[in-house]
Amino acid sequence: MSQKSALLADRNFRWLIGGGVISMLGDQFTLVALPWLVLKLTGDTLILGLVLAVMSVPRAVFILIGGAVTDRHAPKRVLMATKYANLILIGTLAALVLSGQLALWMLFGLGFAIGLASAFSIPSGSAIMPQMIAPAQLQAANGIMMALRQITLLLGPLLAGLLIRLFGDRVGATDTRGIGLAFLIDAASFGLSAWTLTKVTVLSAPPHSDDAMLAAVLAGLRHFWNDHSLRALCLYFCAVAFFIGGPAQVGLPVLAATRLGDGAAGYGGLMAAHGAGTLIGMIVSGLRPTWRAGTLGLTILLVDALAGMLLIPMGRVGALWQGEALLLPLGALAGFMQVTVFTWMQRRVPPALLGRAMSLFMFIFLGVAPLSAGITGWLMRGLTLDQVFAGSGAILLLIVLLALASPRVRAIGRV
Repeated sequence: MSQKSALLADRNFRWLIGGGVISMLGDQFTLVALPWLVLKLTGDTLILGLVLAVMSVPRAVFILIGGAVTDRHAPKRVLMATKYANLILIGTLAALVLSGQLALWMLFGLGFAIGLASAFSIPSGSAIMPQMIAPAQLQAANGIMMALRQITLLLGPLLAGLLIRLFGDRVGATDTRGIGLAFLIDAASFGLSAWTLTKVTVLSAPPHSDDAMLAAVLAGLRHFWNDHSLRALCLYFCAVAFFIGGPAQVGLPVLAATRLGDGAAGYGGLMAAHGAGTLIGMIVSGLRPTWRAGTLGLTILLVDALAGMLLIPMGRVGALWQGEALLLPLGALAGFMQVTVFTWMQRRVPPALLGRAMSLFMFIFLGVAPLSAGITGWLMRGLTLDQVFAGSGAILLLIVLLALASPRVRAIGRV
């Protein structure tokens, strides 16, 4: 029996991935509904950027603490608490939208609380897998989980976009029933996935950290700083996330709203194309796990150089199929790297530090990138979509060239 067949035959693993798929699919409804809600209520790219930034602030500030809490109290326990918290928060947002009682200040407040919950759910969700399976099966387990996640990235935005479109998705319109239902579906997914998590039995767990909270966070940071490869990888991705994350988060919904004429369904189509590409990339990575352009570091730089060239023309897109044609290969490039980088980190970091390690790595993408969304929203008051995407792609190419001059970046994965 192959490793993947053995995993899928494991009842414990099936409960974990089943709940994960349910939760990830629900997340896609909120990821489509939230920016569309802001654009419908205000039509202001700056407000959209600020909402995304407000969600990122508690995530950025507390995610390292979330990693320390995960290492101290066990990933399953922390993850369960965050699922109940999100059930309440997203459910409240759904009720306010459906009742027509939502005010902008409420959206900011709920966004802040949702970001805070994610500061604990992200590291706990990332650290639970190594406690479920043998180390030899870790890459196969990550591959299955990430592949299923990409299927939700393909289906979720399409379903969410169609749901919102059924109830009218024109920016500036007052009917937000579809958006409210999308939030309600996400809230229900948290409740259902919390139930599936109760069926999961942790097979092995590293000793819990007994350090004081601040000392635990500092210990995780010291480990990253003293590991030259981890430090170079994180600094590189931090630069990429800051300059690229905002334009993607703000620019794509604005592109769908102002240029494509397909509303939320068009935005869902763009996100689904990226999700489909990521799934393809992950499949290729699984079939060819040894494909490298020399080292892991050089492979990352090659992938990002290609991504930068695909980003540059995004602002000139005038039809949905053109945007999808660019986002499909962009997703494939991202998917190709995700499983390898994620598994490399899980194997490199000591188990007792894994929660803090994953929290620091996720901080880069889920903390830094939304912060740049606020800046992007402000810039888009004076810049065109073409300028935003062309500038974003050009900056990514510049980052790659600068990183190529660093021996430590080029050596990532060699030692």
